[in-house]
Amino acid sequence: MKIVVGTRGSNLALIQTNWVVDELKKANPDVEFEVKIIKTKGDLIKDLPLDKIGDKGLFVKEIEKSLLNKEIDMAVHSMKDMPSYLPEGLKFASSPKREDPRDVLIFKEGYKSIEDLPKGARIGTGSKRRKYQLLKHRPDLEIVPIRGNIETRIKKIETENLDGVVLAASGLKRAGLEEKIDYYIPTHIMLPAPAQGILALEIRENDEETESIINSIKDDITKVQIDAERGFLIGVDGSCHIPMGAYCDIDGDKIKLTGLYGDGDGKKIIIQSQEGTIEDAPKIGYELAKSVLKEFRK
Repeated sequence: MKIVVGTRGSNLALIQTNWVVDELKKANPDVEFEVKIIKTKGDLIKDLPLDKIGDKGLFVKEIEKSLLNKEIDMAVHSMKDMPSYLPEGLKFASSPKREDPRDVLIFKEGYKSIEDLPKGARIGTGSKRRKYQLLKHRPDLEIVPIRGNIETRIKKIETENLDGVVLAASGLKRAGLEEKIDYYIPTHIMLPAPAQGILALEIRENDEETESIINSIKDDITKVQIDAERGFLIGVDGSCHIPMGAYCDIDGDKIKLTGLYGDGDGKKIIIQSQEGTIEDAPKIGYELAKSVLKEFRK
């Protein structure tokens, strides 16, 4: 049997895809895998902020089209890039174990934490979620909009005279750049994007054979976090136009889901938490979303 795996062509996308393929090969040595690179709209337009050129589907639509046309059998994405709803005929297979969900800071020089930054320090990020949470903690910071892959963003510390940039810990760790991380931002200061650090493996709805092969690397704890955090995402109908975050903390069979929702200019940010059991993860996500939206509309 042969499985063709679709992915974006960025360095991180290829690292993630090759990691998934290697894990699947270990568990399924008799299956052949081929990686196919597909260019997406988000890759082609590099000079505009994401919220100016579309929505979360920017990095996935062309790949999903290839999946529906049977040019590929599965796709590897970052789950945080996935829209609330998938096109008809597609579904998520199980996900492997989540990487570190936190956001991190890479500094220009000498700083050890967010508190060390001088007044008016310039921090680069293209994310409203990151921007307004940073400003809530440190209103004096100057947030500079940046885009690009990991390497490009790190370079912008020099080229745009920044004191630091915010990136996802998971991407840096997967790319072998963990030593560049200067500070892990605690989740009480910065909630991650829903499902940050989780890989989404997307397949056709009726493809049971590919699904059973992917099940060989599934992680049950990660599934609970997806259910809760994406339950919140779907409940608030989140997009990249607004600041929104969610993180599900698991302790035995108990979970605590914290969600963030705000307006486009960061004037109003609501953060709430809800607790329950792992069985109720999707329900807790929806209920927290309803509660946050109710508070937001007051």
